[in-house]
Amino acid sequence: MAVKYGKFEMPEKILIDESASRLPTYCRFIAEPFEGGFGHTVGNALRRILLSALEAPAIVGIRFEGVPHEYLAVEGIVEDMTHVVLNIKGALLRYLPSDEEDRSRKPKLITHTLEVTQEDLNAGKGTHIVTLKELMGPSSPYEIMNPDHPIFTVTKPFKKQLDVRVGIGKGYLPSESNTSFEKMIDEIVIDACFSPVRLVNYFVENTRVGQNINYDRLILEVTTDGRITPQEALTFATQIGIQHFQVFAYLKTHELTFDKGEVEANKERDEMMKKLSLRIGEIELSVRSTNCLESASIETIGELVVMPESEMLKFRNFGKKSLTEINQKLDEMGLSLGMDLSKYGISKDNIKEIIKNYLEKNAGTEEK
Repeated sequence: MAVKYGKFEMPEKILIDESASRLPTYCRFIAEPFEGGFGHTVGNALRRILLSALEAPAIVGIRFEGVPHEYLAVEGIVEDMTHVVLNIKGALLRYLPSDEEDRSRKPKLITHTLEVTQEDLNAGKGTHIVTLKELMGPSSPYEIMNPDHPIFTVTKPFKKQLDVRVGIGKGYLPSESNTSFEKMIDEIVIDACFSPVRLVNYFVENTRVGQNINYDRLILEVTTDGRITPQEALTFATQIGIQHFQVFAYLKTHELTFDKGEVEANKERDEMMKKLSLRIGEIELSVRSTNCLESASIETIGELVVMPESEMLKFRNFGKKSLTEINQKLDEMGLSLGMDLSKYGISKDNIKEIIKNYLEKNAGTEEK
């Protein structure tokens, strides 16, 4: 049985405050309006998930040939192994595996030989700083976000086999608690900071809806360390939160529907139909993109947005450049490819007929 609830004010779109974006690792998101109190409910939940539940790769172990433990000075290296390990903790690696790429969660071992020649030392006036890029070697599957991060300084020709172990996890994991792999002889296990989010702040302000000012504006500030972007962090955190709330859907005894108000619902549908009924030639697309859509018999924006990206790329002479252009134009209109228009009773099968009927009805109205 369905139970009808009153209307809840909800943000239609998340805004990004471009003026506040100081660095690519920082972003300020603004969402409004929320019902009173929901700004704190949503903001606090997202903050906790962002700080504790996101995954990223980190170096969890290192083995230097001939170095049995970290409390040791190594001939030819200025720093002792304790300082080397501290420097390794500053490594920032990026890796977003898909289901197809990697189903294993076990740490990966990267083995290579690091060699510093006399020519390298001469170029550095007697010393050579080994960077994170050199430590990881040329065959690393990870994107190195700070490749020039210094690890140790060499003062004489150096050649040793290195084994770098990288794991993917969340939060902070002390070395003594890491049981995800079997330690090799002479391997130094390292404390790992997997969390890619450094700081999250949220603020709730009053905002107005009509004459009522008792609604919430949520401002969320996210700072990452570069292994993921703030936009990616918020996207991942949102999906993690949804997954956990879905657990309680099994308790559902009634289906809730929410009153949007007949006038508002009709207005929303009319605004959407005005966009969908626009002809392709009425928006500013390049000649190439326009011709590709015409050859695919796509005449209106409605026929375009019900098409998924994968299907668009199958059209003749339609490439990624045209796809990017169309995505940008649709985003400006608040639309996207592959949109779910089922709440308007619109599907890929009936879009042409619905647009035809809408245009005929409007034409009749104008004549009257």
